[in-house]
Amino acid sequence: MARVCQVTGKVPITGHYVSHSNIKTKRRFLPNLQTKRFFLAEEDRWITLKLSTEGLRTINKKGLYTVVKELRAQGEKI
Repeated sequence: MARVCQVTGKVPITGHYVSHSNIKTKRRFLPNLQTKRFFLAEEDRWITLKLSTEGLRTINKKGLYTVVKELRAQGEKI
């Protein structure tokens, strides 16, 4: 599975390692992803989401059911 947050859509970005002599080589900055299980009370079942920590904060703010409804509207299978 790709390193993509299911809620925010964050993906790895590219940049450079910069040495002391200012030589630049490619590197990747990976999002801080967490695999988390949530109990969806409205459907009486557990769901597993792959989230960035910003996605966890979004769920805390909006509520799990609201976020799941938005994801399903976008075509995500949950």
